[in-house]
Amino acid sequence: MSYLANTAHLQLGAFAFATVGWILGSIATGLMQWRVWYVANNTVITSGIAWVGIWRTCFFSHILVSPNQKDMYCQEYSVADSFVPREIFVAQGFMLTATILGALGKAISVFGLKQVYHGTTQVNVILHWFTFGGILYIFTSIVILIPVAWNMHSVVSNFSIHFPSTYYMPSSPQKQEVGAAIGLGIVSAILYFLSGIFFLAHKLPQHSHNTVYPKSSNDSVFSDYNSITSKEVEGSASFSSLSSFGIVPVNCDGIKNEAFEWDVDELL
Repeated sequence: MSYLANTAHLQLGAFAFATVGWILGSIATGLMQWRVWYVANNTVITSGIAWVGIWRTCFFSHILVSPNQKDMYCQEYSVADSFVPREIFVAQGFMLTATILGALGKAISVFGLKQVYHGTTQVNVILHWFTFGGILYIFTSIVILIPVAWNMHSVVSNFSIHFPSTYYMPSSPQKQEVGAAIGLGIVSAILYFLSGIFFLAHKLPQHSHNTVYPKSSNDSVFSDYNSITSKEVEGSASFSSLSSFGIVPVNCDGIKNEAFEWDVDELL
């Protein structure tokens, strides 16, 4: 239905926003650049920079890995490790949840857009799918913002992480900065939020009823027919009254035409 397709341009753009947000959120989940640590001791961490993510920590070291600093030394950790701070633990669960919710929202949006562009007899169903998808997108943006904001606060406050000695990481850096993963998470949350608002803003077109109704109960489609019939009856009555006199004149524009006069008695 073309009239439905004309109302869903904003929602099609919102689906593109959600797709980009889902990709950025998935990348941010796997990146190690959540925190950038600058260390003073370059004995093991040769580059002087270490990256702390929500799944692992990595740095360049020509002692532990390679002298040309082409490979990174990484150590993974999970929620079972006691030294993992709460913000990293929350980020692991929330970012995975956001990825699943974003994929579910995209599936619902695709189904709703399919109903729009392929046509459906139940147009109210479209509004229900768009509303459900919009709520999911907004909830996903909140789920992403919580761990992103929490880890950003830890970076700004220069909180430390007490790594085991096997990780070759200091307990606290000389200074630390916000990594690229947090920036991607913020952009992803913004795109999800805008997409949800756009889907919730969808409105169905107003239908116009082109049915013609009579002005009142006395007026009907048979009123004109009755008026025409009454005029014909009056005309026939006048014709009979004239025929009683024996002559029926036929006038054209008020001028008497004797060529059309006849005697009724002769005709009968």
